[in-house]
Order: sequence, then structure tokens, then C-alpha cells
Amino acid sequence: MDCCEGTSCQSSGGAQGLDRRTVLRGMLGVAGGALVASGGLAAAEAAPAKKIRLAFCSQLLCIVPYEVARAEGHFKAEGLDVELVYTRGGGAAMQALVGGAVDYAATAFDVALQAYARGAKIVRFASTGRLPLFALATAPARAKEIQGVKDLENRLVGISALGNADHILVLYLMKQAGADAKKVRFAILGPNLFDALRLGQVDAGMVQEPALSLLTEAGSRVIVNTMDIGDANKYLGGPYEFMGVAVRSAERDQRLDEMRRLARALGKALRATRTEPVEKLIGALPKAMVAGGNTQRLAAALGRYRKSLYPDNARIDLAASLRVANSHREAGLLKPEVKAEGVLDLKVLGG
Repeated sequence: MDCCEGTSCQSSGGAQGLDRRTVLRGMLGVAGGALVASGGLAAAEAAPAKKIRLAFCSQLLCIVPYEVARAEGHFKAEGLDVELVYTRGGGAAMQALVGGAVDYAATAFDVALQAYARGAKIVRFASTGRLPLFALATAPARAKEIQGVKDLENRLVGISALGNADHILVLYLMKQAGADAKKVRFAILGPNLFDALRLGQVDAGMVQEPALSLLTEAGSRVIVNTMDIGDANKYLGGPYEFMGVAVRSAERDQRLDEMRRLARALGKALRATRTEPVEKLIGALPKAMVAGGNTQRLAAALGRYRKSLYPDNARIDLAASLRVANSHREAGLLKPEVKAEGVLDLKVLGG
């Protein structure tokens, strides 16, 4: 399962889809996934920086702290030369880590938890995102009819795929609302639900930005916006662990100092992402990632959500992680004996 798998929000008039951006540098066949290498700070000082490779999914709002850490020299200040490796989804990033192609993988916690449940020898030690990048919205024509989660009963709801984070969130939200999840029908539409919702081919769906902004402008009702901390507190019980960094468990001890330096750099970038001018943050992104896109819409989304999406440090929030595990368990995708604590290493950063 992968909440970052192919999570582009392509739509006419909005930011261009991320799938196009993942082919920025030429494809690398690694661990069964096509990976794209980007950036990395060249060692400019006399003492060479430690070169490491970090793979992550290419969802734009996920990658901002990593690119800020690169552009503003936070990695370099910690003696690290980090090569950021863009992949087609968090699942591919995790495959690259497990297969030994990269040193670290940054993925949604859903991906790390399911990999661990399947036996992957990994530990997650840092967090860079505390909310999922989804909102549950109606089709414009259904805005008056569907006013809450319970109204999804006997409706057709669009999701990217069964078992993905958006599907799990719908099931969890319905259970919390006292709705019968067996009465909802799901339409598997891949990452781009915009047109299906806009045209009323589905009654509601889980969307990301910029599709969400475009749909609300067209008259859609936002039922739950999990990118907003207020809605997350109301509907999920608080933060819901999302983006973070994992390493192979066998290398944890030998990389411990390196892991802490990496987390310190990301912590500085997270604080910058929450406070610096949005235009500066967008300027930190590789030009190829925003070329042809609507940067004003991107700036608006980043400005609106950044204090909700990004924590102010890289320590893992255990309660937020347990919420994810609970939603997986309630959706029948996680056995009771699989505990989230098993994949979390809270000692690295003293969490």
C-alpha cells in the first residue's frame, strides 16, 4: 500500500502532474523501480562531505523540506552530501531501500508500516510530515446532497486504489462517523480524480492539491480536509503520521551519528518551511519540478497548509503513528500482532 504512489493531481489550469516530473534526469533501473536522481550537494569544502542517497516519492508537498534542506545548505552544514532520488511513489522508494540501492527512504508511514508487516528489516527514525495529503470532497453537483461523511452511504466514492491511504482514510472516517462502510461503493480511478469528480462521474472522492482548490472553485463541498490540522483533530483525533525517513535496521548502529545529522538538517528545513516566505520555498525546488505549473496556486496551497502539514522538528510523534496503525487495523490490512512500535526507533532523536 502506498499513499504516495503516483500521487499527481493533474488538472487543466492547475499545477502540472508529478508523473511528468519524475523523469527529470534519466531513468535508473533500481530494485525493480524506475528511479530518477536529482540534486545532491557537491562537497565544496576541503573535508569531503559524506555522500548518501535518499529516495522519496515525488509528491510535491512531500518533498519541500528535503529540497529546502538541500538548497539552504542544511545538509552540507552537517557534513552530508545528500543525493535526492525521486521515485515513482513511496513503494518504489521503499523497494530501493530494502534492495540496498539507496541509504535511506522517505515515505508515508503507511508504506513503512506495511513493508515492516511484510517482513522488511527497516526502522523509521525521523518525521517530516504529520498529515496525509488528502481531502474528501463532493462532486460540484452533489454538494447540497452530501453534507457529511454519513451521507456517503449508498454513494460512489472515487479513490486511487483499494488499500491505498485514501481508501483506508474513507473507511476510517465512515467508522468514526457511525456510517456503514459496507454501503459505500468505490471507484478505482488512479491518482487523478479531478475530471471524474468535476463531471459528476463519482459522487465524492479523495483528492489532493491543486485538484481540491479547482473543485471548490467549481462548487464542490469539502467534507473532511485531512491537510488541515483543525479537521485532523476533529476527525482523526490529532496528527496522523505521514512523511518520514527509514533506514535498514541492520545498519542502524553504524549510521547512528549520520542519522542524527540528517535529522538535524531536516529539522532546520522543517522550521524554515513553516516560517520562511513561500516564494523562497518555491525557489528552492528544482526548476524542472515547477516549470509550466501554476506557481501562484502552489504558493497559495503551501501558504495555507504548511503549518498543518509540517512539524517543527523531526521527532516522531508516537500517538500520530498509532493512529495510522489503528486505521490500517480497522480496515483489515494490519494483523493485531503487528505493532507500530516495532518499526519506530524513538531513541535516535530522543523521542
